[in-house]
Formats: sequence, structure tokens, C-alpha cells
Amino acid sequence: GTFTIRMLQTTTFQNTSFAETEGLSLLQDITLGYLDKHTWSIHFYQPWLRSALTRADWDTIENFIKIYLHRFNRVIKEGAMQMDIPYPFVAQCLAGCTLYPNRTSQGFANVGYNGKDFLSFNTKNGTWTVSQDTKFSRYVQSFLQNSTAFTETVEIIFSETCVDDMEILLDYGRAALERQELPVATVFAHTPSLDQLMLVCHVTGFYP
Repeated sequence: GTFTIRMLQTTTFQNTSFAETEGLSLLQDITLGYLDKHTWSIHFYQPWLRSALTRADWDTIENFIKIYLHRFNRVIKEGAMQMDIPYPFVAQCLAGCTLYPNRTSQGFANVGYNGKDFLSFNTKNGTWTVSQDTKFSRYVQSFLQNSTAFTETVEIIFSETCVDDMEILLDYGRAALERQELPVATVFAHTPSLDQLMLVCHVTGFYP
């Protein structure tokens, strides 16, 4: 089948000196782990996840995340200062890749600002596109586009690392992805008025 891994990041910039980041990773709808907002270290939700990759691989991923977040925060703060952006504000990122049955893949990366689309990355030609045309978005776009090392790293992650690691995770997490949970149905009565009876059926607990 088709499988997608997603990394979600929410960074709240409270002022010029303080920003707090929360992160979450999903394989399909299974939560893999989260990012400690104080140390930027990875915490695992799934017991099989730690053994899916070597300690060295996890250290590499964790170090990349820390480097990325340092750069991300610096770019956004510098842009906010130059563009005189008022605090507080929120930046959100959604990135990941989709693996198709024929072994082809597609990476994606989108950045949001205060709940609205801000930037997106075209993995086919390695370019950043503004979603809302403002001085702030053009500043961030220009910085990212001119940061060759950063863009090349992102392209490698989408074209190689993301897919390779996802195939390993699919092997280790297949039991969780293929599990079948029967639904549990509960019926209860609701009386909107004296002469009316409404039966409500609540179905929950099923997977997929």
C-alpha cells in the first residue's frame, strides 16, 4: 500500500530571546514519538521503534533535528527583527515523505505562520515557494534558497533518508499498522422533547 511518514513542528516565538518548540512524528496515524521541548531529544511512543534503527542512526537524526531547529529559529528571529514582526507569533512545519507501492516516493515540506500557509518546498526542483506574498515570507524564502548546504541536506533527506528509514520502520511496525480492532457500539436514548425519542449510536475503538 501507500505509506506516509509526517513530522510536525510547532514553534512559539514569545519574544526576541525565547522560543518554544514542540514536535511529533507519525507513521500513517500511529504516533511514533515526540520531541522534548526543553532538550530537543527524541522520546519514543512505540516500544519497537528504538530497535528499528541503530543508536548511531538515532543520534544522527537527533543531531540533525537540533542543528535544523537552531538554524530555523535564527532565520525566523532575524527575519522578524528586520521586518519588524510583532511578538508573539507561531511558526508551524509539516514535512515528510510518501512511499508508493511501485517504490517511488514523494517528499513534502510546508511552513505555516500564525495558522496560515507561508512557504512550501518543491522537492522536484529544490526551490522554496511563498504561499503568502509578504516581505517576511520573501525574506525567509530568499535565505533558505541561498542556503545551498541546507537545501541540499533537505533534498537528501527527502530522496534517500526518509524513504530508507520508513521502509525499516514499516518492517518493525507492520503488526501495529495491520492490526484489526473491532468496533464497540453503544446505543443510548435522548429525549429532545416529551413526545420525541432519539436513539443515538456511538461507535468507537475500531482500527483502521
